[in-house]
Amino acid sequence: MPLRRLALAPLAALVASLLLSVQVSGAPGGHAAADPANPCTGPHAGRLRCPDIQMGTPANLYLDHYEGRTVLRAGNNLKNRGEGPILLRGKRTGKRTMSARQHIYRWDGSRLVVKTGARLYFKYIPGQGHYWKWQDAARFELWSLNPDGTRNTLVRTGPKVIYCLRDLQHTSPSKHSPRSRVFPACNKDAGKRRVTLGTSVGWSDVYPSQYYQQWIDVTGLRGCFAYVHRADPKNHVWESFEGNNDSQRIVRLPWRGSARGCPGAGRAKSHSRPGAPDEIASPPGGGGYSAG
Repeated sequence: MPLRRLALAPLAALVASLLLSVQVSGAPGGHAAADPANPCTGPHAGRLRCPDIQMGTPANLYLDHYEGRTVLRAGNNLKNRGEGPILLRGKRTGKRTMSARQHIYRWDGSRLVVKTGARLYFKYIPGQGHYWKWQDAARFELWSLNPDGTRNTLVRTGPKVIYCLRDLQHTSPSKHSPRSRVFPACNKDAGKRRVTLGTSVGWSDVYPSQYYQQWIDVTGLRGCFAYVHRADPKNHVWESFEGNNDSQRIVRLPWRGSARGCPGAGRAKSHSRPGAPDEIASPPGGGGYSAG
């Protein structure tokens, strides 16, 4: 090989290596794409009105039976406590699916539009019909406990992972929270090519215990557990703080209405201030809820 070619070979290898690293970092399946920089915590976060997704403490727990199994139902409250709305805009990709992009408002009124892997699904609810909802919006989890009351092992999960994302209850009014609903209801139009879902600052998407799939199968379980509600388990929405997406209530199974004798039973984990209105849930069959 000529000397000039020998001299250029290392340079060509370096360029190829750099190009490959750029392709991998920008590719959907690349390592960096799986965990890209969160704009809501990055160097320009101060320009953004990012959401902060939280979960209210599991409420109004009661035993029920479903297809021969014993299930423990609970109401839940997916809420936004950030400075801007949780806002997803979907575009049709299939008969019942849409890919979605997150829209994050800037303080100057413009928006940052980002791909996060979020998807929408046309979900069927018995007795109500189909709704466009956010897939993997939340998850019900049951954890075993350590002697000090901390979580040990994930034991079971519930079937519900799809939520409408809407302004249903105004649970924490503030100067950044709109007085009236901006995202009033779930969309039921099967022909829609594009759909917008969202929850405004200070508002919540709330579901009662008796709602479809609001349970965890607890058949055969005995002892103390943490009943956990977790928002955005797959991190498909960028937000100002990722460490407050879950809440829990300690339960003793078989459930008889208390967790007497369980470690940590006196403290329900939530990221709301004690007595905050977003922790007050309606009883089963109570008002304040709508279909969807």
